[in-house]
Amino acid sequence: MLVLGKNKKGLKVAASLMLRVSLILVLFISLSSVGSAAEGADLKVSVLRYEPVPAEIGEYVSVWVKVENLGYAKADDLTIKIVPDYPFSVDSTENAIVNVGILTPDNAAVHEYRLYTDSAAKQGIGTFEVWYQEESGGTWFKKEFELRVGSESFDSKGTIQLLGEPVKEPEVFMPGDKGTILFTLQNSATDYSITIDGVQYDTNARIQSASLEGTEGIKVTTGTYYGNGVIGPGESVYLTYNIEVAEGTPDGTYYLDFSIVGSSHSYNSNWRIPLKVDSSSVRVIPSKPLTLENGEGTLEFDVANIHPNALSSVSVKLEAEGIEFSPSEYFIGSMDSDELFTIEINAKAVSKDIIFPLDLVVVADYRNGLNEHTEEITTRQLQHHVVESGGSSGIYLVVLLLVVVGAGAYYLYKKKQVKE
Repeated sequence: MLVLGKNKKGLKVAASLMLRVSLILVLFISLSSVGSAAEGADLKVSVLRYEPVPAEIGEYVSVWVKVENLGYAKADDLTIKIVPDYPFSVDSTENAIVNVGILTPDNAAVHEYRLYTDSAAKQGIGTFEVWYQEESGGTWFKKEFELRVGSESFDSKGTIQLLGEPVKEPEVFMPGDKGTILFTLQNSATDYSITIDGVQYDTNARIQSASLEGTEGIKVTTGTYYGNGVIGPGESVYLTYNIEVAEGTPDGTYYLDFSIVGSSHSYNSNWRIPLKVDSSSVRVIPSKPLTLENGEGTLEFDVANIHPNALSSVSVKLEAEGIEFSPSEYFIGSMDSDELFTIEINAKAVSKDIIFPLDLVVVADYRNGLNEHTEEITTRQLQHHVVESGGSSGIYLVVLLLVVVGAGAYYLYKKKQVKE
């Protein structure tokens, strides 16, 4: 019996030990999995450029594909593959797949692909996909890209230039605003022809395409413009693009990429277009103490537009529990940048249960371009003083004056009697 008891005790100890070892192994495997996931490669695929622009029908186009490792661990056996859609194709499957190998963190690999544009293709947009996997046998990821397709190349020597600054409406956007950017493109030629090396050329210009690309927080909702006509010397074309600024976009200057494809490849142009975002708006400042006397009074404020451009439909309204304001909303109208306007609003207590000081909320409505904004500007404290009426003191003064006059008259009367 004693030996059996020892065996049972030994079995319990062994089972407990095995359970602990199993738990440690499970925990180790879990931590290893988490560590691998947290430290994995983070790959970003992009197209650096392609030439010629547009891709010519019936010709080859070179496409430079870039793969970056933005993660914390290396990609052990990176492979990329280009999968074109019609009208593009690769001459062989072997040329479509490239094994990069190891790609360490904060490094990038660039590969040039050659795509053939079908001779029966039409002018427009073509697409292709770039597939990539971190290691052999792993999961393939893919991303789609676009190429402009066209075959026009003209001998016209007119040059397109951007005339003046693009017109933005509003001039300075606020977070959440929508607006437009207007471009004026002009053929800079002044004569109808030009002679180069004894050969005469016309000076017409063409815009085969014009596109505006947004950036983080700023979206361009208008697609690419495709032109089919001729722009004569000195003539202009006006292009408008719709812009949306995301809510929460930080204040600052952002740059949009504006690109045009001209008469031929040597006439293509690119510009960086600055766009400002500024959340400053209207400031409302009390110009005298916010105090009511005997339940009523006049409140005075200075209203300033501190936004970089003019605001329209500016109005101010006050809110406080148990207080009636007149006017209920003070309409100012348009205000230039840094313009100051003084307003007066009458206030009257309409409740006897008000406890002072009282929260006074200042709200402003305004428009930046076509964008309507309602903003709670500030919360102030409304004070109250009780002032005794001046009527009773006036009566006391009159009575006192009458007493003095009466006493003087009585004194003169008695003095006269004594003399008699």
